[in-house]
Amino acid sequence: MPPLPPVAQPVHLQPPKGRGTGWAIQHRFAAQRREGFDDGWGTLDQQASAEVLPPATQVIEQRVKSILTGNESPDIPFDLSINPYRGCEHGCIYCFARPTHSYLNLSPGLDFETRIVAKVNAAERLRATLAAPGYEPVLLNLGSATDAYQPVERHLGITRAVIEVLSEFQHPFSVITKSSGVERDLDLIAPMAAQRLAAAYVSITTLDPALARILEPRAASPQRRLQTVRRLADAGVPVGVSVSPVIPFINEPELEHILEAAAEAGARSAFSIVLRLPWEVNPLFQQWLQAHFPERAARVMARLREMRGGRDNDARFGHRMTGQGVWAQLLRQRFDKACARLGLNRERVELDLTRFARAAAPPPVPAQQSLF
Repeated sequence: MPPLPPVAQPVHLQPPKGRGTGWAIQHRFAAQRREGFDDGWGTLDQQASAEVLPPATQVIEQRVKSILTGNESPDIPFDLSINPYRGCEHGCIYCFARPTHSYLNLSPGLDFETRIVAKVNAAERLRATLAAPGYEPVLLNLGSATDAYQPVERHLGITRAVIEVLSEFQHPFSVITKSSGVERDLDLIAPMAAQRLAAAYVSITTLDPALARILEPRAASPQRRLQTVRRLADAGVPVGVSVSPVIPFINEPELEHILEAAAEAGARSAFSIVLRLPWEVNPLFQQWLQAHFPERAARVMARLREMRGGRDNDARFGHRMTGQGVWAQLLRQRFDKACARLGLNRERVELDLTRFARAAAPPPVPAQQSLF
């Protein structure tokens, strides 16, 4: 991987309240580079000491031509994905999707958390796709890149509209989230789960609320996520837990405790992914690490590089999710033994593709004719 171009350093080491980073890091496609300039009047010192208010979220409405994204990675167990949003308010510092904001000429740092693209015609495009004569149902996941139940979904309802279409066509799907917002749609998800058409996965990275607050500041609290696991399970929805990403010396010591809590809440399966640092995520994460855990930063990065063949990141299929080397093997052994002890080592729920019922696309609305 070629190195990133030099970028301006963040003025504020501590992010604004409710945000994962205060750094509007410039992306690798930016044509111009800007850096802070000391004008001799102490401007930089004044900015660094000033109270920083959290920037407001801006929603950018987008009408897309297609809503289904194909998967070419053998590391991922589904064929298609639907992401109703680009960018994510949860502000998880480790999010592997941050670099995608650079394709919009936006910062993978602060812009990723505050400039949210909402695909307002997602349900419309999905209905047209599923109704097409050549479409054949395959494994489909909702929210694989950015969370489909992030805060803006509460009033936009794009994800719910998508699930309504999936229910209409009896198309199986899985959803992964770290939000309790998924409970709102249990009236749709639970009946589909009863027909082996739906499964849910909840991401639980830590049980420590203080760590969660700085690691993923606008996601649901760890206890609230466990409550969501319980409510999904009680409603008959097969629910698994994702202990991802595993960060050495940060949340890694909690691995077994997270699995125990998830199993007690009703989770039936689990998976785990080692921290990935693609593109701009790398400097963002290392800045976060220095700001919050300076005494551990060197050890954390040394261990990550040990699992990545001496590099900060390894994007190769078959390696990027698990890492390599002795420490990666020990981590996998710990995970496997805990899952076996807790009954979490069951296979993923096999969803039923045979129930798919192609429906006719709704006819276009005719233009209103003049009365005169």
